[in-house]
Amino acid sequence: MVIVWINGAFGAGKTATARELIELIPNSTLFDPEVVGGTLAQLLPAKRLAEVGDFQDLPIWRRLVVDTAAAMLAELGGVLVVPMTLLRQEYRDEIFGGLAARRIPVRHVLLAPAETILRERIAGREVPLDLPDGEMRVRQWSYDHIEPYRAALTWLASDAHPVDTSTLTPYEAAVRVAEAVRTGEAPVCDIVQTPEPTGETVAAGVLLFDEDDRVLLVDPTYKAGWEFPGGVVEAGEAPARAGMREVTEETGITLDEVPTLLVVDWESPAPPGYGGLRLLFDGGRLDEQAVQGLLLPGPELRGWRFVTEQEAADLLPPVRYERLRWALRARERGAALYLEAGTPLG
Repeated sequence: MVIVWINGAFGAGKTATARELIELIPNSTLFDPEVVGGTLAQLLPAKRLAEVGDFQDLPIWRRLVVDTAAAMLAELGGVLVVPMTLLRQEYRDEIFGGLAARRIPVRHVLLAPAETILRERIAGREVPLDLPDGEMRVRQWSYDHIEPYRAALTWLASDAHPVDTSTLTPYEAAVRVAEAVRTGEAPVCDIVQTPEPTGETVAAGVLLFDEDDRVLLVDPTYKAGWEFPGGVVEAGEAPARAGMREVTEETGITLDEVPTLLVVDWESPAPPGYGGLRLLFDGGRLDEQAVQGLLLPGPELRGWRFVTEQEAADLLPPVRYERLRWALRARERGAALYLEAGTPLG
């Protein structure tokens, strides 16, 4: 089972190419995530829909795209061809990471016509006569997203296999894509495969500080949002040792001493998550030489940075930020704290 994800600007010809592609790749099926967006328009309250400018901004849409793709492959097998523009890297990471967690490889292809050609194609797009505000909703939408597409090329160029379709028909573009998939020229995306939990988990994070007492955060490729170095404790593994292992795997830093416990936080189940215990440890202060040696091995992390407590508030999800806030207080007091859902008890 594999997914061929066809990315590109709005108006690049993704859907037309995908329809041709399923005729060229044996045992392949078309899945258009636009269908998920249309369904949510019928299911969600108008007030919720009005809060976002694009259905991609809805977490439920991103989850359903992963779940639907996985369900279709489980039912049909073979190859799933998905024509969908993804211009926000964190959304790409979340969706592809979710698929990777289900052991579904993704071959990411970018249809990349020259901008002048793209604008000509947008101008020539047919707008359904019965679609209210069709000119604005179809044509202007595509024009408005050319600049975000241009900005996204900074990461798309290295993440996806590009196919210049400036002079190609949809069929010719599909032939190029099919050949790139067949030969491996369009490789499987190199993204970490973290199996989704099937029950409550224990996770250990380690706080590392620079000489200005700023805390280290990392940016995972497989889920949205910044995080502390750390991960799920494996069966038979001591939590502190799990945190040390994860620090080495994620940053290349080897901790010489077992870190000190700062916080034990019980995270309540919130579907689709199962919750569990979340522990934060104090890994100590890194000197300048250690900071200069920070690595991001493999495909698991996209970046790292040291931040103040105030800066962390803008980067971390609320529950994680509360966990960090109380961990910093515990560090100041020299005594560990017990939390439930980010709130200290006792």
